[in-house]
Order: sequence, then structure tokens, then C-alpha cells
Amino acid sequence: MSRAVGLGVGALLVAGVAAGLGWAPPDAVQGNVQRIMYIHVPAILTAYLAIGVLFVASIAYLRRRDPAWDRVAAASGELAVCFIGLTLVTGSIWGKPTWGTWWTWDARLTSTALFFVIYLGYLLLRSVVEDPERAATYAAVLGILGALDVPIIHFSVQWWRTLHQPATVLRPEKPTMDPTMLAVLALNVVAFLAAYAYLAGRRYRLLTLRGQALIAAESPDFKA
Repeated sequence: MSRAVGLGVGALLVAGVAAGLGWAPPDAVQGNVQRIMYIHVPAILTAYLAIGVLFVASIAYLRRRDPAWDRVAAASGELAVCFIGLTLVTGSIWGKPTWGTWWTWDARLTSTALFFVIYLGYLLLRSVVEDPERAATYAAVLGILGALDVPIIHFSVQWWRTLHQPATVLRPEKPTMDPTMLAVLALNVVAFLAAYAYLAGRRYRLLTLRGQALIAAESPDFKA
């Protein structure tokens, strides 16, 4: 069953990328360069979701001290780093022909880079603290504080003068994007969210099995 779900998610990702490259029309201003949007935007939206899950799971862990919530947060944090990294890479590729540079210390870019560093630190913190309960507690606190960067990233283009364009979809006004482009973007967002859900579920299971193995290894009846 799990393999079939994974294949379905993979097919959805391929369909979304293919639609972005071949079916969606080129942008009237940026031309074909704009097609990277179909990866860049879903990546950051999925990262937001991953951090949202981590935020809720971290609060739940601090309140209940249930290791299951910590595993949810850990799985989501690992994937958040992947999607934030993908956002930065695709943004740089998009920025080179658009702005003439791979990187600039723009408010949106800088806050996103900080976001990436915070959650790299989150993963590092988990790996260097040997006591599992302390590691989970410290990581939960950092995960909650790091999530405060999400509104800064999202609203940075409104709060400060930036090179980065304003939000195209998540804004108060109705999106003015071409309907076909909007449909392809929605397809890719769904594909990325499905990939996150599938991978998070698999990672959670692996973390659960690892925890069970460690408990069994500490049992006096354990035999190597």
C-alpha cells in the first residue's frame, strides 16, 4: 500500500512539473524563465506547512511530554529544511536572469536564508544533545521560536522595499494570474503537499521504529 502511495505521489510530481514546462503558457514579461515558479512557490508553501506542523507538535510535546509529538516535529523539521533549501536554490536560479545576480541581501531573501539556518540549527541541536528528553525539549523551544520568522518572510515584501515581487496568490486581492498558469501552480502545490505528507509519514514511522529499538536495547532481557 505504501509503495503504491509513493508511486502515486511521484506520478503527481512528474505531472505537475511536465505541465509547468509544457502546458502552461510562458509569462508575458519574463518568458520561459518564469516557469521555475512551479517549483519555487510550491516549495516555500510546503515549507510553511511543515513548520506549521512542527510548531503545533512542539507545543503539544512541551505540554504532554509524549515522544510521539516529538517524532512528528522531528520528521516535519527534516522535510522543512529540504523544502526551504529548494526554495533558496530555485529562487537564486530565477533571480540571476531576472535581477542579474544570484543573490542579494533583499529582505525576503535574507529572512528566508535565516529561516534555513534556524532549522539547520534545529536539526544540529537534536544530533548533539545526547539525552533524548533534553534534546526534544530544546528542539521544541527552538522550533517554536523559529516559526516566528514565517510572517516576517511572507510580509517582508509589504513591510520593506524589496526586489522580490509581492505575493501572487496569497494576497487579499483576487489573483490576476492566467487561469492555466494558476491551475498548473495549484497542481504543483498539491503534488508538493502530497510529497510532504507521504515522506513525513514514512519518516515518522522510521523514527518510531528507532525509538522502539532503543527501548528494547536498554531492556535487561535484550540480547545482541
